Amino acid sequence: MTEKESFLKGKHILAVDDEEDILETIEELLDESTVDTARDYKSASQKINKRRYDLAILDIMGVNGLQLLEEAVQRGIPTVMLTAHAISPETLMESIQKGAISYLPKETLADLDDLLSSLLEAFHRGDPPWKLLFEKLGDYFDERFGPQWKEKERDFWSEFSRSYQIGKGIQERLKHDSRILDKGI
Repeated sequence: MTEKESFLKGKHILAVDDEEDILETIEELLDESTVDTARDYKSASQKINKRRYDLAILDIMGVNGLQLLEEAVQRGIPTVMLTAHAISPETLMESIQKGAISYLPKETLADLDDLLSSLLEAFHRGDPPWKLLFEKLGDYFDERFGPQWKEKERDFWSEFSRSYQIGKGIQERLKHDSRILDKGI
C-alpha cells in the first residue's frame, strides 16, 4: 500500500521556540517543508509581519507565544501552539479563544509531522482541527489534567462542544483571511 503524501510537503512554516534543540528537531521532522525559525518574540514578530506562511508553530513560554498567536491570526496564518512548561487547561482555552487551530504538548514532538499534516489538512478542508486533536490526544489531556479537568470551566467546554468557541476562533481567523476579504464577504 502506498503511503499518503504529507500535506506539509512544500509548505512554508515558521517555527518559534527559545530552545535551539527544539527548533532543530522541528526542522528535521518537517524536512518536506521550508521551515523558518525564530528564537525570540521580536524576530518572530518581524517574520510574521513580513512573510506569508502556510503555518506557524509557536511555543508559549519564552517567546510571548500568545501575543505572537494574535499577530499570526491577524495575518491569516494558521497557527499551532506547541508547549511543555505552559501546558494547562487555561492556556489551552486561551489558545482556542485567540484563534489557534491546535495546541500540542512537546511530548508529541516525535509525531509532529503526522499531527501537523492531519491538522492542517483538516483545517484546509474546513473540518474542525480541534475535533481531530481531541480524537487523537484526548486521553493525553485527561491524563495530564485529570479526568474531570473540563468541569472547572464547564460553561466554556459546553459551548466549545456546541462549536461556539471553535466558531469564534474561526471567525477571528476569517476576519484576517485575504481569501475571504478579497471577495467582500
